[in-house]
Amino acid sequence: MSPRRTETGGRIDRLRTIRFTFDGAPYTGHAGDTLASALLANGVTLFGRSFKYHRPRGVLTAGVEEPNALVTVLRGEVREPNIPATMVEIYDRLAAMSQNRFPSLAWDVNAINQLGGKLLSAGFYYKTFMGPVVGPLKGTRFWMFCEHFIRRAAGLGKAGTAPDTARYERMNAFCDVLVVGSGPAGLMAARAAADQGARVILAELEPHFGGSANWSGETIDGMPAADWAARAAGQLEGHDNVRLLPRTTVWGYYDGNTLAAIERVTDHKETPDKGEPRHRYWTIRAKSVVLATGSLERPLVFPGNDRPGVMLAHAAERYANEYGVLPGHRVALFTNNDSAYRAALALKKAGAAVVAIVDARPELSSEMRKLAGETEAEIFSGHAVIATEGGKALSGFKVQRFDMASGALSGDARSIHADCLLMSGGWSPTIHLASQAGAKAEWNEALQAFLPPKPTTRQWIGAGAFTGSFSTAEAIAEGRAAGLSAAGATATPAALPAVGAAPGDPDPAPVFEIKAAGKSFVDFQHDVTADDVRLAHREGFVSVEHLKRYTTLGMATDQGKSSNIPGLAIMAEALGKPIPQVGTTRFRPPFSAVSIGSLAAERFGDLKPERLTPMHDWHVANGATMYSAGLWYRPMIYGHPGETIEQAYVREARATRESAGIVDVSTLGKIAVQGPDAAEFLDRVYTNMFSTLAVGKARYGLMLREDGLAFDDGTTWRLGEQDFLMTTTTANAGKVMQHLEYFLDVIWPELKVHVTSVTDQWAGAAIGGPNARQILAACVSGTAVDNAALPFMGIVHGEIAGVPVMICRLSFSGEMAFEVYSGAGYGTHVWEALIEAGKPFGLVTYGLEALGTLRIEKGHVTGAEIDGRTTGRDLHLDWMLSKKKPFIGSAMMDREGLIAPDRLELVGIVSLDNQPLNGGAHIVEELDEANPHGSLGHITACCYSPALGKYIALALVKGGKARRGTRAYVSDPLRNRFGPVEIVSNHFFDPDGSRMHG
Repeated sequence: MSPRRTETGGRIDRLRTIRFTFDGAPYTGHAGDTLASALLANGVTLFGRSFKYHRPRGVLTAGVEEPNALVTVLRGEVREPNIPATMVEIYDRLAAMSQNRFPSLAWDVNAINQLGGKLLSAGFYYKTFMGPVVGPLKGTRFWMFCEHFIRRAAGLGKAGTAPDTARYERMNAFCDVLVVGSGPAGLMAARAAADQGARVILAELEPHFGGSANWSGETIDGMPAADWAARAAGQLEGHDNVRLLPRTTVWGYYDGNTLAAIERVTDHKETPDKGEPRHRYWTIRAKSVVLATGSLERPLVFPGNDRPGVMLAHAAERYANEYGVLPGHRVALFTNNDSAYRAALALKKAGAAVVAIVDARPELSSEMRKLAGETEAEIFSGHAVIATEGGKALSGFKVQRFDMASGALSGDARSIHADCLLMSGGWSPTIHLASQAGAKAEWNEALQAFLPPKPTTRQWIGAGAFTGSFSTAEAIAEGRAAGLSAAGATATPAALPAVGAAPGDPDPAPVFEIKAAGKSFVDFQHDVTADDVRLAHREGFVSVEHLKRYTTLGMATDQGKSSNIPGLAIMAEALGKPIPQVGTTRFRPPFSAVSIGSLAAERFGDLKPERLTPMHDWHVANGATMYSAGLWYRPMIYGHPGETIEQAYVREARATRESAGIVDVSTLGKIAVQGPDAAEFLDRVYTNMFSTLAVGKARYGLMLREDGLAFDDGTTWRLGEQDFLMTTTTANAGKVMQHLEYFLDVIWPELKVHVTSVTDQWAGAAIGGPNARQILAACVSGTAVDNAALPFMGIVHGEIAGVPVMICRLSFSGEMAFEVYSGAGYGTHVWEALIEAGKPFGLVTYGLEALGTLRIEKGHVTGAEIDGRTTGRDLHLDWMLSKKKPFIGSAMMDREGLIAPDRLELVGIVSLDNQPLNGGAHIVEELDEANPHGSLGHITACCYSPALGKYIALALVKGGKARRGTRAYVSDPLRNRFGPVEIVSNHFFDPDGSRMHG
């Protein structure tokens, strides 16, 4: 028998033993245990270390709100940190580790932080931004010094680097009624709605339906509440119109009654069944929602309230009744309400010795005195706990007489020996989803808690403890009424299940904090103390939102589920205002942690397309280093042994300028625009004219968005009077297609035009350089390719190696260049024929790095410059803005802000210290490494230029054209790169275009 496992009781399967490890040590538990309950049963009290002070921490709760007992779960090489041990169902060979400690949980050297005192008080990391001056460390230099240590200390668990091999799924569901929570209220709501024929989904975050019925020790309909709940869930399972979702957390409430949920399908299994995902992400669209999410017990704030062995009263009751585990042998309670007395009685029945009940209230009801008498505990009414004793486990505590009205302590303190102290500071309804739906919480003075407001529409309906109705009888009645209302039926009188429950008033006394010497914790995980809250008040952070961010109260993984109300109460007292005037923070999704894998689901791996060009296999076979460019895989370089990336692309770009190079351009967006009104349509889409374009010619075009900002550029070829082939940038192919379809379908439906994406139908190769024409002439038949037959922007049709091809003379590299298109199935055949023809001329294949180098040298723009913030004028493309016709964006492009003289304009940048430049680095007039400021703009693309023998870049700079010929500095503090530069024209190489047109 485990040290703290009861001989009988609980809902675990005592006949099935499960073996697992924690921090490498072997333990056993039973089927139905959580990691927390199993470790408690084995006598483990130390579960983790706190974030800031590295104080020893034990388990505080029994559910999703757990702030202390966070673990890392290991599955092979995959590790998942920050999982509450209270939510981990044990399985054979489960391996879990504690977190935020070194070298071990028992002996953590960082516990020395507890000596930091005021140095680590609220906002300590913000204050490092401002100083103090320590020798040469002044201003931001002190922050730079501290940043390294703060970042190393940040976080709790350590994220893994191994790929996650688990599968994830996404599901869409539609229902008439979604019931969130399956306690007595939720079960009654689901049954009432189902009986009306409504399609019902019942979601429960725990493995078993029933909620509090599983551990309350009450009776419903003459049977144990847990049995009643199991029977009710079984009856619902038999309904064809009901879907039951256990282990499913509804974590987000969005517009239109759309809710997000995550189902933990196989986290409780050693090995998933064939085809099972680990998590399933649900998007649920419901006509009506019943929120029966229950409530969360609050801790009391007093010195030493974080010591292992101090936990919430209801958690201890749950461990005893549901898991057959005693949280301690000598148990005491500290409360301001009646609910703790039921917990005391439950622990007494389970075999614990209840040594004391400390109640902050001076007077107790006769019912509570009777319950206390049954526990045989010593009663301390009108007293408070002022300190706890022990190291890594509780050994005792001190009590003192307490005046609830004034908060004053009096008399001598008395020490009491106990290994477990349970606390109860009242209950907070779990209103998170209602808050996400737009409801503003309302303060209830009697319950000392925020309740959801009465809904003004049928968007959602509340029931049970969610509405502040804490008795099971009230929950059952409200649940039935809510289910009927959600299904559109009228509530009628009916016989409801009888409930046998211990008496008690759930209304707590307005006691949140006991002011005594020592650290009193409000937020356990982030080590926020009551003094931190008062410090925030003294320093002016009095808004609840500012308080949250300055102290990090409620910003831990538990999101303040148990700490928010005590923190607000302490701030309210400091302000001298009632709690409702101080308010509460707005709850935002997710309610609890959501795996990123579930959000991506099938869109990652299984169903995400890996787009490969027709020549992909050739690239791989011939030494290309491939990388992802959007969805496409493209060659980065064709490296030689021992070459760096820079050496490879410089060699490729130089060879192209000297002789010829060929690059795969199959990824360019290609859209067939056809119909009687195709030319008129293109005139409206592009800023320049296309109706005047001759058949057999191409033209460079610029598109704007409706707001006048640049959208995309590319060439469009006129293949016939009513037949055009539009090319777009690789990244914007889909967006341009959507753009065209929108205007044809919505704005100009009268135009007789059809657009078709033909990107995948064409393989493309661009061949450029001084010898490009000779190489083409050596392998093309059926057409001449001289200047007369194929002038700049001309189009011809011919054959290469027996394959029909279409060739257009245009250039992205600044060299004489040609784009050769063939059917996708013949792409590699044509590519190899071009390479064979180019061998006598030293033709090289080049990748995206060299392609970028050639375009930067020439000053051509791509998506890095057309970034959604630039105009045609900013990019020196104003010559393309037609004054003869309107076009998309023409009405907005002359707005005052878009023609301001200090706008960012495209320029060239030359490094004057012969050091590389970085994309995103800022350009400044005055260099200040200690306090970078005064940005004029930023670098958009950079490279080493073999044509110039220098490091160069394109940049967007304020008033850039007027700054040409001046000097400035590059300022890149993140990469510690500072140095002088010269601002020049963006046309570094062959500005007059003689090489391209020669």
